[in-house]
Amino acid sequence: MSDMVAQSLVLVLAGVVAGAIGAAGGITSLVSYSALLAVGLAPLPATVTNLVAAVACGPGSVLTSRRELRATRPALLQALPIAVLAAGAGSVLLLITPPGVFSRIVPFLVALASLALLVQPWLSTLAARRPDGTRAVTWPLVGLVSLYAGYFGAGSGVMLLALLLVVIDDRLPEANAIKNVLLAVMAFVSAVVFAFGSPIDWIAAAPLALGLLVGSAIGPVIARYLHPRTVRWSVAALGSWLAIDLWLNHS
Repeated sequence: MSDMVAQSLVLVLAGVVAGAIGAAGGITSLVSYSALLAVGLAPLPATVTNLVAAVACGPGSVLTSRRELRATRPALLQALPIAVLAAGAGSVLLLITPPGVFSRIVPFLVALASLALLVQPWLSTLAARRPDGTRAVTWPLVGLVSLYAGYFGAGSGVMLLALLLVVIDDRLPEANAIKNVLLAVMAFVSAVVFAFGSPIDWIAAAPLALGLLVGSAIGPVIARYLHPRTVRWSVAALGSWLAIDLWLNHS
């Protein structure tokens, strides 16, 4: 078996696992970004390739999340323009700033989002008591997370899920469905930006995208049958693992 075939198989399998984990509420990049590094891509090309391949998560997760999306359509429609503009700005920043600008703070952002998931019920109760204050910060915070998602991406899923659970919808399947759509749209915007401004490793992106497409269709179905507490603690644990990995190896 040639090295290229073996690499493609590794990326397809990693994509299936990453897509299922991410669409179920977990962290896609924990597997997909690590797989790209493992097959030999440098950090910046791996970041770009990972963001481009993540476009494939959209069709699968949307098709299997239609029930949840019908109940959250108003919030989704409000969030989409913000996510598009901010993710586009983040991708442009990635192309014009030195690599690693966010590397020192990213582990702490991911760790903070993981902690927020653990205390999400308490935060949601607090937000419900102060609806005016919550509404004032909702869309700026969505914009900041989207900016980061377009710039680097790793851990953006756990950040966005924690934020959506607190400020938009405290039902995990519904918040997760919104997160999946927003991440897919942001990945598409990033892919367009990178197509004009950065070389994309299509040999790695194609098999990873194929796996992500399959995995992302499985994830929302899994999420429906898991207890919200199980998902919350599992994602928080994965997020903490990612934060430690980023701190030790990429900062």
